[in-house]
Amino acid sequence: MDYFKVYREMLSLRGLTDHTVKSYSTYIRSYLDYLQTVLCKQPEDVSWEELREYIRWLQKKRSLSDRTINACISQLRFFTMFVLHKPWDPTRLPMRKFDSYLPFVPSREEMQIFLSSITDPKFKALLCLMFSAGLRIGEVRHLKCSDIEHSRNRILVRSSKNRSSRYAQLSEQAWRLVLQYWYSLPADERPRDWLFPQKRDPSKPIDHQRVPDFILAHEKHLGWEHRFTCHTFRHAFATYHYEDGTDLLTLKALMGHRSVSSTVLYVHLSSQTFSSAPSPFEKMGGMLHE
Repeated sequence: MDYFKVYREMLSLRGLTDHTVKSYSTYIRSYLDYLQTVLCKQPEDVSWEELREYIRWLQKKRSLSDRTINACISQLRFFTMFVLHKPWDPTRLPMRKFDSYLPFVPSREEMQIFLSSITDPKFKALLCLMFSAGLRIGEVRHLKCSDIEHSRNRILVRSSKNRSSRYAQLSEQAWRLVLQYWYSLPADERPRDWLFPQKRDPSKPIDHQRVPDFILAHEKHLGWEHRFTCHTFRHAFATYHYEDGTDLLTLKALMGHRSVSSTVLYVHLSSQTFSSAPSPFEKMGGMLHE
């Protein structure tokens, strides 16, 4: 039995994208190699103690974070339930607790410098769309030309993370950058289907890795340390919106969140949160001064 092939087939049956299937397969391949070279066992015969030992071995060998270890455990859980058809007992292999960190949000000046200094029309339009509409990388990659509804100032987002379509804002300035990108290409190379197609195969959307690679290269061009990621533009969109007075329920809709609990993050990221709520110590009016 080709366990790895069956595992990927089961992931595909859930309707996951090729990129997600590849991401969710990382540690199962390593696990199957471990069984073959270290334990010399079939997956059906592995005990809970041996599963725990694999996790300890993996963390020691690769120095993985607790968050990444949890991703590995999740993959093992899916493999056990959907490939081996065996029950999973979370008390035998518990998830790790891990520290949470607030994501980086650039200042408005930093964001303006970053975007305005991009000279490549394609990536300028792509990243400005991500920022101006709060799009995820998967959402902007899978935009089609017909999804841009300029007459209604909106963008149809079909490939959402929570598997439901939504409309996002279409900035007039971002629209102009999309037009500049489109007209910068020879007439026979202008997008007709995917808005940002692969150069070598226009029938497919731009490769996922091309975007973070460009962001990293542009940071180096500016002489900045590496802090920007694909999600930085979405975080900045939401944080600036909140700072400008957008309420959380409206922001939830703009972000396409299922729950407002996901949107509350931007209260913590906003610089306005602390300036609008002065410390009680300040209200003591200098009573501690001599």
